[in-house]
Amino acid sequence: MRAAWMSVAAVAAAVTLSACTEKPQTSSQRKSDQAPYATSNGAYTAGTWKEGDSKAWERQLSTRAQNGQNEYSRASAP
Repeated sequence: MRAAWMSVAAVAAAVTLSACTEKPQTSSQRKSDQAPYATSNGAYTAGTWKEGDSKAWERQLSTRAQNGQNEYSRASAP
């Protein structure tokens, strides 16, 4: 009977401790020392931007900031 409780406790400990393992965090295809415009993720790229083109990257960011994130340009006139 004692061996059965020990095996149940060992299985419970293994299940509990297996939840503590950390999975690798590899959501980015870009290396951390590369410039942000150097690599692309095909699903999220704008149509005019090409990989490695820093000027197009900067234009796209400023356009996005003006059109999509500027509340003054988005607000309707009263």
